[in-house]
Amino acid sequence: MIKLSLILAGLAICNAVLVVLMPWYVVTHLGVGIQTDAFFASGALPQLIFLVASSSLTQVLVPLLATEDEETFQRDAWGFFLSVTGLFALLAAVLFVLAGYWVPLLVPGFSDEAKQLTVSLSRIQLLVMIGNASVAVLWSVYYARQKFIWAELSPVFANILSLLYLFWTLPQYGIVAAAWATVLNLGLKVAFLMPMLGRWQWPQWDSYAMREAWRRVSPFILGQTYSKSDPLIDRFLTSMTIAGNLSLLYIGQQIYSAINLIIIKAVSAPTAPRLALEAKSGDWPHFRRIYRLRLLWMLGLGVAAGIILMVFGESLLHLTIGHGGITAENVRMLWWIMLALIGLLIGGTAGQVTAGAFYAMGDTKTPTRLFVWTFTIYIPIKMLAFLHYGLLGLAIATSVHLTLNFLLQLLILEKVAVRTEIGVA
Repeated sequence: MIKLSLILAGLAICNAVLVVLMPWYVVTHLGVGIQTDAFFASGALPQLIFLVASSSLTQVLVPLLATEDEETFQRDAWGFFLSVTGLFALLAAVLFVLAGYWVPLLVPGFSDEAKQLTVSLSRIQLLVMIGNASVAVLWSVYYARQKFIWAELSPVFANILSLLYLFWTLPQYGIVAAAWATVLNLGLKVAFLMPMLGRWQWPQWDSYAMREAWRRVSPFILGQTYSKSDPLIDRFLTSMTIAGNLSLLYIGQQIYSAINLIIIKAVSAPTAPRLALEAKSGDWPHFRRIYRLRLLWMLGLGVAAGIILMVFGESLLHLTIGHGGITAENVRMLWWIMLALIGLLIGGTAGQVTAGAFYAMGDTKTPTRLFVWTFTIYIPIKMLAFLHYGLLGLAIATSVHLTLNFLLQLLILEKVAVRTEIGVA
């Protein structure tokens, strides 16, 4: 497991660097302003779908697929892939037609020109929304068979190719090229991961796995969508500030998301099948040891990364992003935003472990309900913090929310695990 974690960490680092390079190249080439604000705002809905799909579909499908025999596994893998991809393709078609109505509501503070650009870019990035949902299913298929290497290596190739496309097209075609680069990126990821589905098998739509997946997902899919809508709220609020602020907040969030991705892929993801197997066998003491150990790893790595960013963050930002169209004032503001968002790193990564433990037990309701309740309380507080303290107030509110939600989730998980262990004994 240590060797596997190190390999996955190395691949996750490669992917994280490549993912950050895309917005880095866009903002350093074009600067932060109306075009970059429109581009990052247009990606809000695909980002929401990715968050919902990665936190719900993956956590539900991996435990179900991990215990199936090969024939049943391939049949259900095709079923999940086709149903999820078809559903989001239909949703994308509807959103494409209605984009002229819903996009301006997302960015009310934009000028008419910026709104129109955001509409055009959003229509392109709806293809990314479909790809994000499909990739979430394909990742689940790989994780369920504990084939982690190619699941993390293939995105490296996809990121490199799409980044080369961006380098070639952005100077010539502008911000539209950045939107198509994201589409290319997701298309390549789907193509690279599809071979794991195996030979074609007609899905059995009423199979146990399909019915059980729907049973586990249906009670909390709306709650997940609601609780993961933070990017939409961020775009809504920051659209009413000066041009460029939306881009700076997005970049800060992306840097932390990249770090979170490294930690989660290397430490948390490999444990999902193991937790599912231990829960199914009823070995609750071992179940608790697994998630507690991973939780300590996640917290330790998160705190260490946070300290490094606090001490060396501004210098690193000047070195890596403080050139081209980015001014010294932009770098300074970005560093303050990242300091205020530190809870996104620590609470966000640790919360993935506790939520994953609940999902492995087949309990999708508890973490979702908890997050919905805390998120509902957090929204008005976030808005008040933004009105009084601007971007930094918004970022601090995000940090506090994620940290408190993790602590409450851990408290409930410990109580549930202890009661379950005593009941079995």
